[in-house]
Amino acid sequence: MLPFVLFAVILFILLIVIVRNIKVVPQAHAYVIERLGAFYATWGTGLHLKIPFIDRISKRVSLKEQVVDFPPQPVITRDNVTMQIDTVVYFEITDPKLYTYGVENPLAAIENLTATTLRNIIGDLELDSTLTSRDTINDKIRIILDEATDAWGIKVIRVELKNILPPREIQDAMEKQMKAERERRARILDAEGEKRSQILVAEGMKESAILKADAVREQKIREASGEAEAILTVQKANADAIKMLNEASPSDPVIALRSLEAFAKAADGKATKIIVPSDIQNMAGYVTTLKSLWDDNKEAKTK
Repeated sequence: MLPFVLFAVILFILLIVIVRNIKVVPQAHAYVIERLGAFYATWGTGLHLKIPFIDRISKRVSLKEQVVDFPPQPVITRDNVTMQIDTVVYFEITDPKLYTYGVENPLAAIENLTATTLRNIIGDLELDSTLTSRDTINDKIRIILDEATDAWGIKVIRVELKNILPPREIQDAMEKQMKAERERRARILDAEGEKRSQILVAEGMKESAILKADAVREQKIREASGEAEAILTVQKANADAIKMLNEASPSDPVIALRSLEAFAKAADGKATKIIVPSDIQNMAGYVTTLKSLWDDNKEAKTK
């Protein structure tokens, strides 16, 4: 009975040891394994069996991208302005072995390297350049950190300057400068608006004067055209009357009366001095007049 119990106890202990030495590495992780104190292998994602009392998991490493926010660091610009700048570093582990054995404290190493690199870069820039050159500073720090951390199995993906805090008196001066610049731009915009308004008013007055002049010219042209048309109408009436006298005997009162009527109709009211008599008694004077016009026209044709 005693040997059976002892065997069962040993079997149970073996099962516990085996179960405890079965390891499952999760996704995006890696285990660094040491055998008898020396580096043996790097386990990736999956099921692995560790030899009891011989193999040891030296470090569990996350392969996901990591973010580290470092506290503000005092830096001095080239024009001797002290400011506080805090940085955010994004990195990932590419080689678990180098990350485990390359440096004692990787995060502290990255923080100190970032601080010294930032001081060197800002020391070559003035205050205004520092405030307007974030992208340039970020790229320079990332390149330097990526080269330095390559031996530690770390790849620096990007670096961001989170805050740039100049001294309070510098901030007050910058606010005053910004306010003055905005006031200057506002005055320039007001002046440009006033100038544009005056130009539009002047152009409107110019166009109005041109339109008025065109209207006066058009009116005069129409008046002159009307007068010319009236003259042509009177001349046509005279020609029609003379033609009728040439075609018939002017001594005939009826013919003379019809001639005068034709003349008045052709004149259309414009020959105001021609009056057609309503009776035949005063026809002698009109006949005499028309006879005189007929003789003058005949003499002119003869010549």
